[in-house]
Amino acid sequence: MYRKILAPLDGSELSECTLSHLKAVASGCQIPEAVLLHVVQPIEEEYQHYQHRGIPEETIDQAEKDIEDHARDYLSKVADRMKKEGIRVSTAIVRGKPADEILEYARKNGVDLILMSTHGRSGLARWAFGSVADRVLRQAAVPVLVIPPQGCRLS
Repeated sequence: MYRKILAPLDGSELSECTLSHLKAVASGCQIPEAVLLHVVQPIEEEYQHYQHRGIPEETIDQAEKDIEDHARDYLSKVADRMKKEGIRVSTAIVRGKPADEILEYARKNGVDLILMSTHGRSGLARWAFGSVADRVLRQAAVPVLVIPPQGCRLS
């Protein structure tokens, strides 16, 4: 049924809760492909704030490079674990606002299913921080399976 499954990961233990669900969904599909996606939020959007504090642009550039390197290493380790369990998986790193980039990646890359976790915020926290999962759920052109914190067993 699903041939390309997108699993956005933000590096948190909670985001990795989707991996057991990804294995279950992928095992029921013929020749499924899973894509582990990490969205790096650009620091330059906040650069003016840092610039006023005297932080040089080179420092910001190096920080962004370090963040992308860390994301690449993180995704590689997760992908290796998934491959050992027989899941055909690839990784991708994009830069921008998480909900926008998840939706855009899914649209441009023929994704059949988006599988992601939610941090379970409500009330003021949800209003202040927004909900990436909520926005993806409401705007995606494909099915979205959202795993709430209650559906996750954290170690």
